[in-house]
Amino acid sequence: MVSVLTQPPKKKATTRPRDAATLILVRFDEPVPRILMGQRHGAHAFMPNKFVFPGGRREVADGRLPVANEGEPVTLHKLKLRAGSKSSHSKARGLLVAAIRETYEETGLLVGSMNGRDAPDLTGLVYFARAITPPGRSRRFDSRFLVANATVVSNLDQPHPVEITELLSLNWVTLADALDLNLPSITRDILRCLQPFLEEKRLPPADCPVSFHHNRGKTWQVDILSHSET
Repeated sequence: MVSVLTQPPKKKATTRPRDAATLILVRFDEPVPRILMGQRHGAHAFMPNKFVFPGGRREVADGRLPVANEGEPVTLHKLKLRAGSKSSHSKARGLLVAAIRETYEETGLLVGSMNGRDAPDLTGLVYFARAITPPGRSRRFDSRFLVANATVVSNLDQPHPVEITELLSLNWVTLADALDLNLPSITRDILRCLQPFLEEKRLPPADCPVSFHHNRGKTWQVDILSHSET
């Protein structure tokens, strides 16, 4: 009979990352481009007090929501790259919807909709980066980072009131100012990926490669996903 004291300890279960989408809105109406960022509440268990972009988890219903336009076919194709056996058109489209839904819930800004009642238009959302939270964290997300010109927002200077204050101190900031904020390391990395385009006062094209930040074993690495992959 084997003593309980001699049995090997059980391995701690690894938290499965949840699909999520983040939207980086950029304004080009001043000499230097500005990015929308907000500070997470100090009471949050995940990244308290950190400055982030609007975004959150993909819900199943996001893939079923009627849309006026699904956006660029190349964007949907890129969202399916390395998405595992559960990759689908509905999931890819749901990530785009999740980005604009979460942006509305956190900021009151309507992306791709004239009044909030019309089916959203997903045109103009560019998928350019992805990051999976490393193992060992209390919460893990498989986040897709999308970027769009703020002209896709129909109420840019008159956001609707939000019911839940998810993000505090919402502000449009320059890249230089953003990099001086209290940022999660991955947010800083994503801004660095975006920096060459903002310095040229433009956004990445729809068919741009995707920088994929993730762990392989104990090593943090960045892969480049091309839209030409199948």
